[in-house]
Amino acid sequence: MTPNAKAKIISESLPYIKKFFGKTIVIKYGGNAMIDSQLKQSFAKDVVLLKLVGMNPVIVHGGGPQIDMSLKKLGKKRNFKGGMRVTDSETMSVVDKVLNEINNEIVDLIKANGGKAESINKKYPDDLIKVKKLLVYDDSKPKKIIDLGQVGEIKSINPIFVKNCIKNELIPVISSIGVGERDKKKYNVNADVVAGKLAAAIKAEKLILLTNTKGVLDDEKKLITGLKSKEIEKLIKIGSIAGGMLPKINSALYAAHNSVSSVHIVDGRVEHALLLEILTDEGVGTLIKVK
Repeated sequence: MTPNAKAKIISESLPYIKKFFGKTIVIKYGGNAMIDSQLKQSFAKDVVLLKLVGMNPVIVHGGGPQIDMSLKKLGKKRNFKGGMRVTDSETMSVVDKVLNEINNEIVDLIKANGGKAESINKKYPDDLIKVKKLLVYDDSKPKKIIDLGQVGEIKSINPIFVKNCIKNELIPVISSIGVGERDKKKYNVNADVVAGKLAAAIKAEKLILLTNTKGVLDDEKKLITGLKSKEIEKLIKIGSIAGGMLPKINSALYAAHNSVSSVHIVDGRVEHALLLEILTDEGVGTLIKVK
């Protein structure tokens, strides 16, 4: 690429920098972007760049691939129901340990690339995400409850800690662990759900969910670049949206219905996916619209 071509690309990002200057963008970090070393570096650079040009990125992460690898070493199989990980006490210990390690790694990556970051969970371990035990009913037996173990349903997210972090020019990093309102136990919470609820709580401009697919796909496995609520309901009904995509879609809809201006499901396997989605016309995923 010639210097002129590079300059043109940079200049084309100016309208987006102006549009989103001072705005908060919640990014759910997951999938291959978390385990591929090159993608990890590109993600950290993107986040630091967004902060330097005046935006306020907030990172929410899970750790599915790393949790699966740790469980495998213990001889335990991954077990999902309705897109949620079944989490017994031993699994919860693994989840807690792995997410803490990932949280520290993200903070270190951002710092290594010239940014300033802070782990919200580490600073406020018991006050950020309050949950109760998630109850899921069996589709074939509507009155039968499926026991997911220590899996939490969010009751509240305290936005003040994240807002204070942003005011101090830091990039907040949040892992998907909640604390029981009554029993004070740690609970595993789906990271997509945390991202959606948090985006609504802090009135974010954008919610971006990084995943291991191109976005939402149709029956022919082709990317759907834009989706509305009614279209999503149809896709769920016919089974095109199922499994791990369900929490993402539900999270996206919740955020879109609660004042988040735009929600994107983005292919995290694409290098610099964040910059492509936020600073260019191209985009690399599915835009979720309310109407």
